[in-house]
Amino acid sequence: MASAHRGHGTARPATGGTATRPALRRAAGTAPAAASLLRPPLPTALLMSLTALLTLLCVLLGVPGASTSFAAAGPAGTPGAPGAPGVPGAFGAGTTGASARALPGKVVIVGIPGLEWSDLDRERTPNLWRLVGEGGSASMSTRAVPPPERGITCPVAGWLTVSAGQRAGAPGAGCEPPRPPEPAPGGGASVPGWAELSAFNATTSYRPVLGQLGELAAGAGLKVAAVGPGAALAAANKSGKIGKYAASIEQLGDLSPYGLIVVEADDLTRAWTGGRTPAGAADDPADGTTDEMTGQARREAVAGADRVVGAVLDRLPPSPGTPSPGTGTTVLLGGLADTSAAPHLHVAIARGPSPGGGTYARGYLTATSTRQDGLVTNTDLTATAIGLLDLKVPHGVVGRPWLGDAPSGEPVAATAGKLADDDLASQVLREVRGPFFAVFVAVQILFYLLAAVAIRRGWGGSRALTAVRAVAVVSGAIAVSTFLAQLVPWWSLPAPMVWVIVTILGFACAVAGVALAGPWRAHPLGPLTVVAAVTSVALLADVMTGSALQVNAVTGYEPVTGGRFYGFSNIAFAVYSAGTILALAGIAQWLISRGRRSLALAVCAAYGGLAVFADGWPAWGADFGGVPAFLVGVAVFLILLSGGRVSPLRLVLVGLAGGLLIGAIAVADWLRPAEQRTHLGAFVQQVLDGEAWTVVGRKFGAMIGVTVGNWSLSLLTLVALAFLFLVLDRPSRWGASALGRAYALAPALRAGLIGALACALIGFLMNDSGIAIPAMALTVAVPLTLAACVRAVRLSPPTTPGRPSVPAASTAPPSP
Repeated sequence: MASAHRGHGTARPATGGTATRPALRRAAGTAPAAASLLRPPLPTALLMSLTALLTLLCVLLGVPGASTSFAAAGPAGTPGAPGAPGVPGAFGAGTTGASARALPGKVVIVGIPGLEWSDLDRERTPNLWRLVGEGGSASMSTRAVPPPERGITCPVAGWLTVSAGQRAGAPGAGCEPPRPPEPAPGGGASVPGWAELSAFNATTSYRPVLGQLGELAAGAGLKVAAVGPGAALAAANKSGKIGKYAASIEQLGDLSPYGLIVVEADDLTRAWTGGRTPAGAADDPADGTTDEMTGQARREAVAGADRVVGAVLDRLPPSPGTPSPGTGTTVLLGGLADTSAAPHLHVAIARGPSPGGGTYARGYLTATSTRQDGLVTNTDLTATAIGLLDLKVPHGVVGRPWLGDAPSGEPVAATAGKLADDDLASQVLREVRGPFFAVFVAVQILFYLLAAVAIRRGWGGSRALTAVRAVAVVSGAIAVSTFLAQLVPWWSLPAPMVWVIVTILGFACAVAGVALAGPWRAHPLGPLTVVAAVTSVALLADVMTGSALQVNAVTGYEPVTGGRFYGFSNIAFAVYSAGTILALAGIAQWLISRGRRSLALAVCAAYGGLAVFADGWPAWGADFGGVPAFLVGVAVFLILLSGGRVSPLRLVLVGLAGGLLIGAIAVADWLRPAEQRTHLGAFVQQVLDGEAWTVVGRKFGAMIGVTVGNWSLSLLTLVALAFLFLVLDRPSRWGASALGRAYALAPALRAGLIGALACALIGFLMNDSGIAIPAMALTVAVPLTLAACVRAVRLSPPTTPGRPSVPAASTAPPSP
């Protein structure tokens, strides 16, 4: 199976050992220059505002002692306060003025649809190898509007996405190659069918504006040239016109007059489509493409594309006063689309001056759109070109400029090998994710059935209960272990489906071993608290350090899909929020049992507030829909823990507070420069532009689709809830309900469980992952609650009524 993932049979560059993700291997002191933009310091004023908001919230909820605890937790003296010398504003460093930047003489975009990192080779692709050694490199997520029933990016869609700076597509069920443009007087050309392409894209949920890049460049007085039919799609203005068009770089002549040049190397596209033209006969009448190229055909096509790159590099004019060709030119190269039946990560290389000043150094590229070292998107390419030309980025362009890393001294082979490994991880993930969840759901349901027999019927006696408790603790640790498994490169091992399960089980058993080995194991909430605390702290630390554990995790996000690259994914949020609330319940129970109720409330309010804030803070979780749900869950927990009553009015007030909190964070993010905003600030801009309902509609449709289409997670949710309320919460052969016994021994469990369920329910309604959120939250909550219930049953005396006594003999005289 491994060979199928190595670039369609092509050899991968040697790495000299097992590759790891660049984000996980960075040494101290090598942070990129843009780090302050990606993970800025927490401002004192905002933390104080959060403290005041949470204090007011707890006062409204009637939580005793909370105001004192929040006041004590104020961030006095926090580094990074506004106004401190050398400290950036609310969200990090500002941008450098245009006058301080050394702008390039010109920008050359070279598009090679289908190019993957596994295609590069020192001997076969010397020009590409040279570019990697002279500039920054990354994997490119090339997401666009796919054809119906397919998840790939067609070459036409890839070029149109560069044109618009937003996901674009083309009508039709297949992947037609770009059509040659129609010549116009003066050496220009016009794109055939441009009106139809624009009309089609206006009907998609992304609503891209085709021609953004070409229109901006021409409007600034720059001469724009396109080489090849695909390049014409990217370089055309909003009317579909190109100022200068040539079929090859040689025919274009002198490159000096042009400020923006877009070049197509379509060798892989032609090899994939069998060399046909749009009017030619298709290999597959319904699609027009071959499923896969042979290894030899792919190698020949890549070598042809490399020759095109070499011709472009050789013709670049030197900047004034420098002898080397292309010194003042920025070359942006990208594998803009797929040329295979499955989507891939593709090549991205930048050489020359960068938008923020300086030069792209040899190393890894990143962008604020991904926050991952060695990972950028195709829409980032458009934003980079616009920034290099010192043009204002329009609202329709959603990407962010490519940022250079600190200079790297590693060999080109190591860089190419590690980036090829990222694509391999994504390909393996796509194959194992479906089977993994099938096994995961089946095993969970089987375990619930066996546990129900042990608790309801008492089969197996105390030994069965001991086994159920141990398996329940392991099961509760599975969710966080799916993220911890990313510390091991399981995708590069033989039989990755087996290894991902083994790796996840290994981490789950290790966490469960700690939970069941310490002195806390005797308490009903001891193992629950340990597993839940590991879950909360591990995921909090992950988002504070770049979210590397979620990339290509079976429950995380995959860069190929391109839905999200940083912060809390919806599944991670579900696991994190459930773990946080349950961990706080265990800690509160420990403090309350020692007569420290006020301290318990203060600790839970403080850490709960931090956890909610981290979920929404743009530099960390950047989760819009999760904050209101999480805040309601924490608030419900605090109300019940303090002995209060959850009333509709209080829930409404908490919901409003959550909305105000995430709204304030989003507005603060929007106040930053456009190139530094996350999707939170981008949503505020969409509200101002009247596009918010389009986004909300797309998210709502996704939520319905996931809930209706993912029957396995829906079934798991129903079974988990049925087990909780029909098995644990009802009297059994052991006497009183197991859940009731756990509540009696550890009252904080009731507050924590109800708070976690409330968070999962609202998260289900507010996020586009639908049923996946309660399913994963219950995967943490129900097994850990079961472990607590089993321990409570073992500690409590049986309450089963004894056998009825024999009636006493009558003392009345016998009847005659």
